[in-house]
Amino acid sequence: MAGVALGGCAQRSSTTPPGVLNVGQISNSIAFFPLFVAEQQGYFTQEGVKLADRPRLGTGAKVAAALKSGSIDLGAGVLTDALNLARIDDKSRLVANLVDRYYVDVVVGSSFTAAAATDPLDERIRALRGTKIGITGPGSGTEALVTYLFAKVGLNSATDCELVNLGSTAASALGALKAGRVDALAFFQPIAQQAAAAGIGTRYISPAAGDVPDLVQTAHGVVFTTQRIIDKKPTEVAAFQRAIQRAQRFIHEADAAEITRMLAAYLKGIDPKALAELPDLMRTEMPQDIGFARASFDRAIAFHRATGLVKHLPAYEQIVPPTLRTGATASGPAREPGIRGPGPRGEPGIRGPGPRVNRASGPAR
Repeated sequence: MAGVALGGCAQRSSTTPPGVLNVGQISNSIAFFPLFVAEQQGYFTQEGVKLADRPRLGTGAKVAAALKSGSIDLGAGVLTDALNLARIDDKSRLVANLVDRYYVDVVVGSSFTAAAATDPLDERIRALRGTKIGITGPGSGTEALVTYLFAKVGLNSATDCELVNLGSTAASALGALKAGRVDALAFFQPIAQQAAAAGIGTRYISPAAGDVPDLVQTAHGVVFTTQRIIDKKPTEVAAFQRAIQRAQRFIHEADAAEITRMLAAYLKGIDPKALAELPDLMRTEMPQDIGFARASFDRAIAFHRATGLVKHLPAYEQIVPPTLRTGATASGPAREPGIRGPGPRGEPGIRGPGPRVNRASGPAR
């Protein structure tokens, strides 16, 4: 489990020079597409931060362990990873909200006939009993979804199915489905689009599409760090946030053809047929602002409490910095997301990542 992987790591601070951040992520799922967009559009450079090492670490547990050990400054993963880190480090902090829906889909192979994707949700879940389900790994958001769905109908994913750890590479997961090594996949998007394009599977359960009402508008894809990094590199973290928010707004505003072209470069080797619906899909799942609404966070906490995969869940006020608390809360009115910190070239007090004028290229999108 993630907690075991983290437990032996010493707490170290950043080793990167001023103006630089090491950012690790799980994989090239669509949740982390804003980082690619910000790189390609030059937003990080324009905002005054350089990204150094950009490792794809395979699982969220490895991202959290790398963050705790000091080998990366920021981690791009899912909220499960940030909550697991917070369990053993009360200085864990969220940095950006990348995807505000649960973007793991359950895909079944073409030979699966126990239930149809149009059947009631409970029937679809029960039809998975006794099957082999591929996930990225233990303690992951993919395992969490299977655990949650099974519990909804009185089943136990530990005994009523076989969870098969496949890692985070989509090609490996699709290969396992095609070869019959697994009957279904619980995997990050765009796995359903890839399976359909290859003719080997279909989307069966999609929380992001509304199949699981309790998981609509749920904080999921995130960037996270520790307060130690924020204290040591406030300028760099604020610049990163401004760049990510610009990238997320670009995804919402740019022509679909341009987004598709960038996705093809990001998801190297993907079947072009799998790209068609992704621009519109991302616009429904990615917020334009990087803050965390209290309701979205609370819904995610309820999900993790139900799965039991994360113990000692942190409070909203503990893990969400004040500048990222959006929407009405018990303690006050809505506020604009962002971290106030010194900007590029030492200019103090630039509000990030809200709307601002980019000194290099005009108004931010």
